[in-house]
Amino acid sequence: MNIVLLVVQMLSALLLIVVVLVQSKGSGLGKAWGGGGGTSFTRRGLEKLIFRSTFVIAFIFIASSLLQLFV
Repeated sequence: MNIVLLVVQMLSALLLIVVVLVQSKGSGLGKAWGGGGGTSFTRRGLEKLIFRSTFVIAFIFIASSLLQLFV
């Protein structure tokens, strides 16, 4: 059980690092790769998916950390 939790924790940590690095601070996903002419404060499409997945992956990481602590 501890091995499974450790693997889940390591994978979620790596995914969380990647997802956070994709989200450039102060610019949208389109601006990070050279797109986006206007200013928009709403998240749409892939940027919205990445934003929401950050919370899901962070929850998985925290849950696996707490489970590993108590098991």
